[in-house]
Amino acid sequence: MRILVTLTAFLLTVPVEAATTVKLLHFSDYHSHALPFYSEGRPDQGGIARAVDYLRRHKRKGALVFAGGDMINRGAPAWSDKYQCSEWPWLNGIVDAMAFGNHDADYGFATFLECRAALHYPILSANTHGLQPYAVFAAKGKRIGVFAIAGSDFQTLVKVPEMRFGDAVAAARETVRRLRADEKADAVVLIGHQNAEADYELARAVRGIDIIFGTHSHRKQGLTRIPGTDTWFISPFQYLTYISEVDLTFSGSGLAAVNGRLARMDASIAVDQATARQVSRMQEELRRDPQYRDLFIPFATTPAAMSAGELGRYAVETMRTATGADLAISTTSSFRGALPAGPIDGELLLAALPYDNQIVVVSVPPASVEKLLELARSADGAIVVGAGSGPLVSVATTDYLANVAPLYRDLFAGAPIRSTGLRVRQELRKRLETQWPYSAYPP
Repeated sequence: MRILVTLTAFLLTVPVEAATTVKLLHFSDYHSHALPFYSEGRPDQGGIARAVDYLRRHKRKGALVFAGGDMINRGAPAWSDKYQCSEWPWLNGIVDAMAFGNHDADYGFATFLECRAALHYPILSANTHGLQPYAVFAAKGKRIGVFAIAGSDFQTLVKVPEMRFGDAVAAARETVRRLRADEKADAVVLIGHQNAEADYELARAVRGIDIIFGTHSHRKQGLTRIPGTDTWFISPFQYLTYISEVDLTFSGSGLAAVNGRLARMDASIAVDQATARQVSRMQEELRRDPQYRDLFIPFATTPAAMSAGELGRYAVETMRTATGADLAISTTSSFRGALPAGPIDGELLLAALPYDNQIVVVSVPPASVEKLLELARSADGAIVVGAGSGPLVSVATTDYLANVAPLYRDLFAGAPIRSTGLRVRQELRKRLETQWPYSAYPP
């Protein structure tokens, strides 16, 4: 009996490893949206001052914070062209690492190097020549390996000759191997920067990635396990409308549970007052700048709000009408924002259509039209207006979709493409101004 009692007492004193939870926060595709904006039918969403306060509070509690890239955007909004990467250093001491996005060198390689030199956190990209491939962070006794990838479309999108890109899958496979085998990472995290479809394909091709934070596609998606893998995916939409929060729980020998949500950055979230004052001063300076002030003059008054989808259909119909084509098509990703009801100025239009796409007309046989419709129903999606019949169908589309976008570019290969000299944003502005003129707009 004495032996049994002693043995029981010994077993009760053996330490059992408690569960450890590490919180990760991630935002992406900020695109210089420093001020709060209208989104998803709600005013006062996002804003860098709100995000700084929110991220800093979690950072002080031990969270790891990551940016998914595309922090700037040449041409839209005007803030980006005037201030470029001014906000990047505001995140020193908050962000632990940033992925290189395809827009982050929009102002040239020299400017990118100047921006990077002002940071206390690394810019990662495992398949971009000259950039750090990964970083490892210690949190609550766990080693979190973090890396980034440049998508396959960077070769076309990044017009900076000094930047060269390698194969994404090969780079990811080698990086995950190093993080697991050499760095002894307890978890491996991808923070950007490629579209969601490529992220899913990568998870299936490269085992050992625990979390992929979605970027580039501007997709809003809660935490989801990628089918056929052990990899989780979450994507925070765009412009700091949401921040992804993921809790990694470790127990025993490894990662035991993954939980996550999208935190909306709305008026219920406090703002960092010092950052808010700085943003206010800079915005007032921007509005007074002769180079940009015309952007803030209203040109139309919409009677009701238009969601990004509604605006997209309105714009695609405008493309068809302006060219006289049988049908018109554009990817949904060309339309990045909604328009509120009321006065519309150039800056609001830039935010909704940030890319200055030219309208082209492609003549294709009916079989190609059927394939276009199939693509329009795919996960990436597209907006199609009109119809056509006969040996050739004229299709109004964007120069990006006809010449750059995967699948669409291949579908149009060999077909005659006619440049119209028209631009989507300009034609849309004409239609808005004609249909709903702003009465106070100067003649």
